[in-house]
Amino acid sequence: MNGFEDLQGKVAAMTGGAGIIGGAFCRAMCSAGIRLAILDLDGERARKMAEEIAADTGGLCIGVTANVLDRASLETAKAEIHARFGPVDFLINGAGGNHPSATTSVEQITHADLGDLSKTFFGLDPDGFDRVFALNFKGTVIPTIVFAQDMASRGGAVVNISSMNSYRPLTRIPAYSAAKAAVNNFTQWLSTHLARLNIRVNAIAPGFFLTQQNRFLLTDEKTGELTPRGRKIIDNTPMGRFGEVDELAGTLLYLLSAQSKFVTGVVIPIDGGYSAFGGV
Repeated sequence: MNGFEDLQGKVAAMTGGAGIIGGAFCRAMCSAGIRLAILDLDGERARKMAEEIAADTGGLCIGVTANVLDRASLETAKAEIHARFGPVDFLINGAGGNHPSATTSVEQITHADLGDLSKTFFGLDPDGFDRVFALNFKGTVIPTIVFAQDMASRGGAVVNISSMNSYRPLTRIPAYSAAKAAVNNFTQWLSTHLARLNIRVNAIAPGFFLTQQNRFLLTDEKTGELTPRGRKIIDNTPMGRFGEVDELAGTLLYLLSAQSKFVTGVVIPIDGGYSAFGGV
């Protein structure tokens, strides 16, 4: 077997599937013959994307409303998936993102900032920090509690979507970076906990891809030009560009398929060489 033929007919659920990166993952899975449920807080958006992907790929794809921080909502979503497709073989935890309320305006505090700390770490809104951390970390844990139970007697795979921020925390976004570091740790812990049940748990750590969550930091909303931060990222990425979301798909399919049946507890960077470059 040289491709991903073993994925055909399997059932997958993906949280946060209606976003830009999630959409690319969903399209790849449907193209490989996976029967897919796209879970998103915006159920109408998920259903619209499912219809588009099904029409484009000829695959079986449904959109389901679900709140990754609400177990009851996820249980309801699972019941709907069971009714349409049966038990889940794969879970992709893609729900997450950053928010301006958990972002500092300055990269480093200088003495010039001491008169107004509102733009620094000391001015962060704790509720905003909690919201971002919960979405990214608990929004990975709770869906796994719900959906991985389907795999307990038959095996399966969980793929968490982390970030390169988990390895090298970026300035300005402490909550997001900390939460993704927690996702990495949880990935390793859970991979050990579930290994004897033949449930593999891995993660993908994308580098820099333009999404709705980070666009305001990396590009000027009026001109579309790179911000100084965006330029700094490109200058420190050896391949000299942002990633294209389709470039994530092959790694996901590999981690779901039997091609990686002895792979568990790893976090794979997809970052254009960012993690390999020291800046000089």
